[in-house]
Amino acid sequence: MEEKIGNLKPGMENISISVRVLEAGDQKVIKTRNGTRVISEAIVGDDTGRTKLTLWGKAAGSLKEGSVIKIDGAWTTAFRGQVQLNAGNRSTITEIEDNAIPSAQEIPENSPTAPDTYRPRREFRGRRPFRRREESEEEEEEE
Repeated sequence: MEEKIGNLKPGMENISISVRVLEAGDQKVIKTRNGTRVISEAIVGDDTGRTKLTLWGKAAGSLKEGSVIKIDGAWTTAFRGQVQLNAGNRSTITEIEDNAIPSAQEIPENSPTAPDTYRPRREFRGRRPFRRREESEEEEEEE
């Protein structure tokens, strides 16, 4: 089932959504905990509201202002209380018919917000170093 911007909540995954690109930014390189990444940002909207869309990797810089697109495989995050949409290498973005989404002037200004209690889930990515116990500790346990 296709989502609407007004129904987006933080932490949603594998979202399908159709939106109009209201603003499209240029590619830029950012530093993250996982190294440098290429992104671009856009403002997108539908008949329920508008939100920021961050495009990661190969998807970055692929949108043009005014186009109407369908995104499959998107996910949401929250930043400063606002729900944001994300699309990356596993997402597909296809241009669809212009009349599927209202014109830019008809898209409401409201944006989805994250609940005050929302805390992002921090996933551990990487390996913990293997620590060897001291030989003396092992000998004490054997006695």
